[in-house]
This record gives sequence, C-alpha cells and structure tokens, in this order.
Amino acid sequence: MPHKANILLVDDRDENLMALEAVLTSLDQNMVRASSGEAALKALLEEDFAVILLDVVMPGMDGFETAAHIKQREKTKDIPIIFLTAEGIDRHQVFRGYASRFVDYMTKPLDPWLLRAKVEVFLELDRLRRQLLDQSARLRRGLAEETSGAGGSVVAEMSALVGEVNQKLELLRERAVGDENATVEAARELDAPVGRLTRLVEALHGPE
Repeated sequence: MPHKANILLVDDRDENLMALEAVLTSLDQNMVRASSGEAALKALLEEDFAVILLDVVMPGMDGFETAAHIKQREKTKDIPIIFLTAEGIDRHQVFRGYASRFVDYMTKPLDPWLLRAKVEVFLELDRLRRQLLDQSARLRRGLAEETSGAGGSVVAEMSALVGEVNQKLELLRERAVGDENATVEAARELDAPVGRLTRLVEALHGPE
C-alpha cells in the first residue's frame, strides 16, 4: 500500500478546517486537524508531518507563536510551514523571524489551485526524503558488513550518491518557497540518482 503523508491543518474555526480538507482531499493524504496552537504542538509530538498549514490569527497562541515553538524543536524545525494570513497582513510581518528555511504564506481567500500546488511541492520533497532515509539505512547495513571486492566498490558508489542526493535535496527544500512548478520539476530530477541508489542497494543486499 502506498505511503500516505500527514498534513497538519491548524485553524480555530471548524469551517476553515473543512474548507482546507475539501481543497486537499484530491491529494489522497492523511489530514490531521488542530483547532489551536497548543493542539498543533501536541499533534507534532505524536506524528510526523510533511507540511503544516497554519492560520496566523488564532486566540491564545497565534500562528507566529506556534511556529516559533515548532522551529525551536529539533524534531520539527525542518517541517515546512505555510502561513494562512488574512488580507491586509503585511507580507514582511509574516516572514519576520521566519526568514529561515521552509516557510511560505498564502493570503485569504485562498486560491484552491495554488494551495494544492504548494502542498504538492512539499509532499514531493517529503517522498524523496523518506526514500533517501530508507536507502541510507540500507547503506549503513552494507557498510557494517564490511563488504570487499565488487561489493566494496558498490558501497563506495552508494556513499557518493547519498552525499550528492542529500545536497540536492537540501537545496530543493530551500527553493520550495517560490515557483511551485519549477520546484516540482527540479525535485523529480532526484528520481534518477535515488533510483540508481536503490539498484545499488539491491545489488549489495538483494531486493527487500
């Protein structure tokens, strides 16, 4: 069964959460609701998420405070956040303190097509990240077995590929705020080296 990524939807209004789910349902992923910043932080302790859609204006802990807590945690600091802002909120206010990696924003009323496109970018990057983590784990097992001869050359090539893919993936994640279509196309360029890595792992271990 294909892996389904988790998408965290954070808004204090049920109708807004329902609207987000309606827009994203065609992506066929797991959507988790949180009606407050506190509920969002709790959900992040329990599950891994590919992307967070975070309303800025909420009672109690607002979106900016919630994002600050997310970015302070080692486990969650690299999860992409898309701020959902009311019209009239200055773009620079949205990015104040969040000019680091993996932060985007959209202004309400939301454009459904653009929202899906932004989320798809981060889902694609999450897919590649998980695939790379799986191959890296299998590579570590190969290194632990101290293979030699032909196996040793396979491991050496795999090590080089892991470094290359890691660098490209990091660059793509940093570029994900911007032209969604261009980023998705660039992300798909990683399929070739990741596929090569898969074949090398299977040459070393056999398919799992």
